[in-house]
Amino acid sequence: QVQLVESGGGLVQAGGSLRLSCAASGTIFGIHSMGWYRQAPGKQRDLVAVITSGGSTNYADSVKGRFTISRDNAKNTVYLQMNSLKPEDPAVYYCNADLTARVRQRITRGQFWGQGTQVTVSS
Repeated sequence: QVQLVESGGGLVQAGGSLRLSCAASGTIFGIHSMGWYRQAPGKQRDLVAVITSGGSTNYADSVKGRFTISRDNAKNTVYLQMNSLKPEDPAVYYCNADLTARVRQRITRGQFWGQGTQVTVSS
């Protein structure tokens, strides 16, 4: 089965930095895009940043200039470097991948999610 395992969340002071990582594993034939979403309590899950297999990126307006998404295709890993963290950034951050993999004996393209990692910012 496909697994996305995130790491790197935690507590940081406002203005500080954190780096999130997400590694995809399983019988994967291709990863079309990987991204990060976040969900604060009582709010919907929103896109933070996404990167395609070709390296094109897209960011939410609220994080442009502060967050940087990157990926290591050889390791099936995506990173989110978060700088200048603000009090409005705390949320559970979820890794997402649009990929093709063997799932239950079938080759399937779909969206897969990690378990989420908490980011907390203290003022």
